[in-house]
Amino acid sequence: MKRTIGLLFILFSLKISAQSGITWGMGMNVSTSASGNDHPRIALDRSGNPLLVWHHSSRAMFSRWNGTSFTTPVMLNPMNITIAGVSWFGPDIASHGDTVYVVYKQSPEASDTCHIFCVRSFNGGMTFSTPVQIDNIADSISRFPAVTTDASGNPIVGFMKFDASFGAARWVVAKSVNFGSSFSIDHKASGWSSMSSTVCDCCPGTITSSGNTVAMLYRDNNSNIRDSWAGISTNSGNSFSGGMNIDQQNWMLMSCPSTGPDGVIIGDTLYSTFMNGASGTNRTYLSKSSITGMSGSPGVTLTGNIAGLTQQNFPRIASNGNAAAIVWEQFVAGSAELPILFTDNILNGFPAMYDTVDLNDVTNADVAVGNGKVFVVWEDDASGTVKYRMGTFTTTGINEVKEENPFTIYPNPANNTIIINFIYQGATGELNVVNLLGETVINKLINNTSSIQLDISALSKGIYSVQFKTNKTVFTQKLIKQ
Repeated sequence: MKRTIGLLFILFSLKISAQSGITWGMGMNVSTSASGNDHPRIALDRSGNPLLVWHHSSRAMFSRWNGTSFTTPVMLNPMNITIAGVSWFGPDIASHGDTVYVVYKQSPEASDTCHIFCVRSFNGGMTFSTPVQIDNIADSISRFPAVTTDASGNPIVGFMKFDASFGAARWVVAKSVNFGSSFSIDHKASGWSSMSSTVCDCCPGTITSSGNTVAMLYRDNNSNIRDSWAGISTNSGNSFSGGMNIDQQNWMLMSCPSTGPDGVIIGDTLYSTFMNGASGTNRTYLSKSSITGMSGSPGVTLTGNIAGLTQQNFPRIASNGNAAAIVWEQFVAGSAELPILFTDNILNGFPAMYDTVDLNDVTNADVAVGNGKVFVVWEDDASGTVKYRMGTFTTTGINEVKEENPFTIYPNPANNTIIINFIYQGATGELNVVNLLGETVINKLINNTSSIQLDISALSKGIYSVQFKTNKTVFTQKLIKQ
């Protein structure tokens, strides 16, 4: 597994390995330590410029890129509303063009008189409205707001809700049809694992949408099995008719890990990333789930085994078109790292190797993708600042075609070995065996040959795609491993 090692990241410019296809620019501090750095979150305006929000000393702080630099951070909450937040939860942000929504929870959290509010901007974050209360509840407690937008640019807000004694934890969703001027009464989006299940009451969640589909992602608590789930709405968040286990690791835990899932919807697929410790080590995973089939799938780890790895946590995923990126925190040999996986076409999966955006003092990060750029922000507790880095990428232009395949596979199904024969002499290109999540499990360069033998004994039983890539064309065939 490739890792960038050596220099501490201090405002330097570096082109990371071609494995990612990203050319990185210079990193920078968004603000001084006086403005804090808890739990930064990022969105993009109509022009693709980054908009950032984070928590600092009971305040929701905001800064935007003005074309040459980040603006001086401003406080989005009025002085009479203090904001809840730490490194693992805080305000959230979503955008639709130059319409921007920020949601935050008033502190103290465990009070039925402290509410969740939304502020909005219609000019790309240059000015914001006064707060609008979202949780229209007088006898309950709320926490952990998360926001997305529908196809028209209206905000959809998910949050955790409790009864007056801080019990019966569940995730609910409220939405607006007037661009945040008011919000509907909330309705439940969780509780799909069993009639008696609640949710993990100190794990934040994420809400994401595409078209009329909305997914509320959260960590469940079904008799202390704390897998990640998604409640699914097909009517723009007006109601949630089902849910699915997007994790399936069966993590039995008697306490709360204080970390939740994230996801994006592309077509009919929910791509979700989360942390799970069922293996004995906290690892980050990627899961690929069918929305119409309402069928989750066991996640696969974002990385293979890494010498010295002690834990991974706080994964975040973002997409634009078919381009997608995942960032997370991990500790290797006692040092914190900020890795990134990137693909310009998620339908082909993510690469097997990751790149590293930063080393040391990485606590919590977020990512955005847009207009051929990848944006990463993170909490650096050594400097006390929010750090930022941007990279550019170009798409490969590679597309799958339906032409006659230039190779055959024998035997198929197979147990331990397959032979691939090429129809034409002197075949040259790249051969990949890809699992159902789009992860490359075997990679081999082909150079002027007519036949090769592959050892597949280490692969798990299941269905794979064998892809032969040459001259910007990808030929595929199905392989069944018995």
